[in-house]
Amino acid sequence: MANILYLVHRLPYPPNKGDKVRSYNLLKHLTKYHRVFLGTFIDDPEDEIHIATLRGMCADLHVARLDPRRAKIRSLNGLLAGDPLTLRYYRDASLQNWVNTTCRNQKIDAAVVFSSAMAQYIQDKQRMPVLIDFIDVDSAKWTQYAPKYRWPISWLHRREGETLLAYERQMAAQASRSFFATDAAVERFAQLAPECSVRVEAMSNGVDADFFSPDPERVSPYATEEVPVVFTGAMDYWPNVEAVTWFVGEVLPGLLQRRPQLRFYVVGHSPMPEVLALAGDHVVLTGTISDVRPYLQYATVVVAPLRIVPGLQNTVLEAMAMERPVIATTDCAASVDADNETELLTATTPDEFIAAIDRQLADPSTAAAIGQAARARVIANYSWQAHMSGIDRYLPAHPAQPR
Repeated sequence: MANILYLVHRLPYPPNKGDKVRSYNLLKHLTKYHRVFLGTFIDDPEDEIHIATLRGMCADLHVARLDPRRAKIRSLNGLLAGDPLTLRYYRDASLQNWVNTTCRNQKIDAAVVFSSAMAQYIQDKQRMPVLIDFIDVDSAKWTQYAPKYRWPISWLHRREGETLLAYERQMAAQASRSFFATDAAVERFAQLAPECSVRVEAMSNGVDADFFSPDPERVSPYATEEVPVVFTGAMDYWPNVEAVTWFVGEVLPGLLQRRPQLRFYVVGHSPMPEVLALAGDHVVLTGTISDVRPYLQYATVVVAPLRIVPGLQNTVLEAMAMERPVIATTDCAASVDADNETELLTATTPDEFIAAIDRQLADPSTAAAIGQAARARVIANYSWQAHMSGIDRYLPAHPAQPR
């Protein structure tokens, strides 16, 4: 059993959004074999009640409070210093002091860093083995966002992409090993940082197929006369905002011409103003919910119309585990190891989405077969334990991991 310093940019509990699902399952895996010292931020006051749960899992815990509005203002100081704004956003003196004290007073055998923003806290501790879970190439996402804005915001996004990439390359070069959630992200980073290509690998996302499973006792949240098409995801996350905005504007009108009883459910917390403006007779925003599974289980179709795709989407895996036919953009589906047309459906243009959704609604037996095949694929390929164990070979050995 080793002492592991684990640094995460957002409280890894409850696992109710993509990054928290991954960070929590990595934490759960690490605590099976090691003493974990967790340093993290909390940016949602509703998560305060969950701190006790994490404290019970860890040898020690430090939670720094993050006010998003103040953090955005603070991050602008990075313009003067030439730093990525992301680093200043997540810079906190109390967390740095806790990291320094923990490393000084505890025999820390290795550090596991979740997301590039947290690497700054161990940047001067080069003698310590460091493993970085980048999840995705964050710098590339900033560059992708840039054309969607006017100057000067477009310039700010391009600058962030450039400066953050330089930092990602620096930290990946120092780390013992770095991980990304998909092979595509590994290839992208290897192209951008060829000097690091031999020190990066994929560690895929997973899904708890026991938790995300159909239950005949579960009650439907939908009215009997409506046809629910569902999107799930955090609605303060720009790729999700862009996806549902595009779907409502470009796909939904054509669907309603064919099926006026159809309703599009956007299931996710913290909807931004752009999303709130979409609400209407045929668009339902749930806001925060305690359990996404009823919305998935009784959806006729689940859609993932993401056109900015930041890696493998847990929401897609969860819907597949719930035996739902999922229709995703080609780029989104590319990260999922599933057979097209039999386990996961793809579409790109509005007409393709309309046709694919209409086919599933017209043929429930085929839709059910796709859902069943999707769940079988998740069970076979997407166990969290199997994927998270990929980090073990770079950590001090534990009894179940002989060297």
